[in-house]
Amino acid sequence: MKKFLHEFKEFALRGNVMDLAVGVIIGAAFQKIVNSLVTDIITPLIGLFAKQDFNDLVLNVLGVDIKYGAFITNVLNFIIMAFIVFLIVKGMNAVASFGRKKEAAEEEVTTKVCPYCFSEIDRKATRCPHCTSVLTEGEEVGTLADTPEQTPED
Repeated sequence: MKKFLHEFKEFALRGNVMDLAVGVIIGAAFQKIVNSLVTDIITPLIGLFAKQDFNDLVLNVLGVDIKYGAFITNVLNFIIMAFIVFLIVKGMNAVASFGRKKEAAEEEVTTKVCPYCFSEIDRKATRCPHCTSVLTEGEEVGTLADTPEQTPED
């Protein structure tokens, strides 16, 4: 039983689980704010144009009340929450990719392939250290990925 409790403690106190717990708590609090925004501000403003409050919209079928006005309010809540989550994720992705673009730009090709022996050599080399061929500026020199597969001749 001690081992089980120890394993549970390790699981529960991991960084991912704690981050998720904090996210759920903040999300629940944020949902209340969005719910208040829709219920107390947006729905009454729409009600001004429709001349009726959405929450009062009820359809009575065989003595059963179908509160489709409350459903419309909940749909508005969902759309606003989804839009805000989309904006947050889009912003986080933009911030996260901001540093990556600089790293990718800094990566520069530092090697080339000798056109004679197909060995990988420094980009600035004027003579191949493997086959001692003189490399001129105008020669077509590629990277190792550009070279064709070499098969041994029989």
